[in-house]
Amino acid sequence: MPIVISKKQRWRVLVAHLFLIILCAMVIFPYLLTISISLRPGNFATGSIIPQTISLEHWRFALGIPIQGEDGHWIKPDLPVLRWLWNSIKVAVASGCIALLLSTTAAYAFARMRFRGKKMALTGLMLMQMFPAVLALVAIHAIFSRIGNASPLLGIDSLWAVILAYSGGIALHIWTIKGFYETIPSEIEDAAKVDGATPWQAFWRVLLPMALPILMVVFLLAFIGAIIEYPVASVLLYQQKNLTLAVGSKMFLYEQKYLWGDFAAAAILSGLPITLVYMLAQRWMISGLTSGGTKG
Repeated sequence: MPIVISKKQRWRVLVAHLFLIILCAMVIFPYLLTISISLRPGNFATGSIIPQTISLEHWRFALGIPIQGEDGHWIKPDLPVLRWLWNSIKVAVASGCIALLLSTTAAYAFARMRFRGKKMALTGLMLMQMFPAVLALVAIHAIFSRIGNASPLLGIDSLWAVILAYSGGIALHIWTIKGFYETIPSEIEDAAKVDGATPWQAFWRVLLPMALPILMVVFLLAFIGAIIEYPVASVLLYQQKNLTLAVGSKMFLYEQKYLWGDFAAAAILSGLPITLVYMLAQRWMISGLTSGGTKG
């Protein structure tokens, strides 16, 4: 027997679909506008959404391809955009791996072990997450300036200093992974221990493979947060060769001259690593985001 949908219900479905279409258009429009600006000749933010003339001058600049000047000489771009992009990828991958290593072990301790001060420590992690890193910029600069006196590798104007600073923001990751661990019955680990596994083997060979979805989600969040972060990197990095793309992109915006076309091309490049990592981790995203939401 065919299902009969009332006229009122059809209108609700139509309105819901229309709302979703408008919402998607509002989300996609800024990206389309950025692509349009990167394909226009000249560095102007205003103009038609669909460029009348397609120009790749901004993409040549962003990719480091020499541009022929008016006098016929080839001009090499003076800003190393690809180097900044590579610095951003290195920082994001390294900080994501370190944050994942620290948060998985810390979350295991909070989820499976009993110790004095456990509830206070969890509350402290939650409270620390409430304050943004911008409030601690002066302290971060002072700390890494002192560290640099003892070890220049971790001092000011070093990518390792930025990685170390990013690795400290794992409070939210600990809570996220802890919630996922608590959905996995502890009897599975107990059975592994009965079969002769050590606590570390039960954690490494039993629990972590089952928690792979949430681990991928945490790595993706840490990767995106590191690759787009600006305040901390702008305080710790000075030399042009050491900048990340988020910090280096500010050089496109001078006080007297705004290079909007070059800036748009660099902005699109910065989104490519995020898109690639998201596509690789997409199969684990949905299950990872929803599984830790309830405690079963």
